Amino acid sequence: MEHENDIDQDLAEESEVDEKKKVKEKRHDAGAADLEKVTDYAEETEISASDISGVMGIIGQEVAGRMAKETELLKVQVRREDVQLLVQELEINQEKAERALREHGGNLMDTLVALTN
Repeated sequence: MEHENDIDQDLAEESEVDEKKKVKEKRHDAGAADLEKVTDYAEETEISASDISGVMGIIGQEVAGRMAKETELLKVQVRREDVQLLVQELEINQEKAERALREHGGNLMDTLVALTN
C-alpha cells in the first residue's frame, strides 16, 4: 500500500511539473508573438527610396493642382459691395468673404447660402 502511495505521489509530481512546463511554454509563445508583432510593424514602416520618390510625385501633383485652382479663382471677378455685405452681415474677414465669392463664381446668393449652411 505504501508503494501505491509513492506511485500516486510520483504521478502527481510529474503532472505538476508538466503543468509548469506548459505555463512556461505559453509565456514563451506569448513573448515570441509580441516580438513578431513589433518586427512586422518595423518592417511595414520602413521607407525605401522608391516610396519617397512616389510620395514626392504625388505631393507635386497636389501642389500643381492647388496652384491651378488658385489661378482660376483669381480670374473670377467679384464686386466690392458684395464683399463688404458679407463682411458686415456674416462678421467674417474680408479675405474669407472674397474667397467664398470667388469659389461661387461671384454669385452673392450662392455664397450666402453656402456660408450660412
